[in-house]
Amino acid sequence: MHQFTYTQEARKLQDRFDTRNLADAELAVIVHDELTEPDKAFVSGAEFFWLATVDDKGSPTVSFKGGAPGFVHVLNDRTLLFPNYDGNGMYYSMGNVATTSEIGMLFMAFDRPARLRVQGKAQLTDDPALVSRFPGAQFAIQVNITALITNCPRYIPRMQRMEPSRYVPDAAGVQPIPGWKRIDAIQGVLPARDQNKADTAGGLITMDQWGGMVAEGNPLA
Repeated sequence: MHQFTYTQEARKLQDRFDTRNLADAELAVIVHDELTEPDKAFVSGAEFFWLATVDDKGSPTVSFKGGAPGFVHVLNDRTLLFPNYDGNGMYYSMGNVATTSEIGMLFMAFDRPARLRVQGKAQLTDDPALVSRFPGAQFAIQVNITALITNCPRYIPRMQRMEPSRYVPDAAGVQPIPGWKRIDAIQGVLPARDQNKADTAGGLITMDQWGGMVAEGNPLA
């Protein structure tokens, strides 16, 4: 049975807008605790999702996670696995996962459109058998699903995919250095593995130059 419940404040709003009966019916219609075959196909084909986490003080954050199509693996009807690739070094979301384990995942497709919400308890893993599924991954995150919500596509804009991210690790786990790691002001604090790579990627740039690259949609940003 899925672990999905309404708070008292949610109930008050349902009563205010006359949706309590609808909300109760939806628990049986759109909320479920195991991945359906369409769910599996949707998740397995995704090349991005949004990850919500919460720290030990209840403060939330949300981050974007991307990779090649299929970078989220379906281990079974109630378990997902995804990689952690090189990022900005903060490990903010991953620290929250390690602290509280409570997460939400939002999968969306803009060409159909469609969306699927996943709630679960997650843990970081260094298990070589799991991490090796993802070339270039630092570690992996295993998600034990507590609830899935199939939402309607209303309000989702219909958009066309243009191209994949050039920064997704290749089959050997290799990826190009991102533009922000070329910023002159941070060279001294980059991890040892990233030292002296800027010259091979076009040289040092200023923070303002990098901001300009982002603003103009430069793929090297």
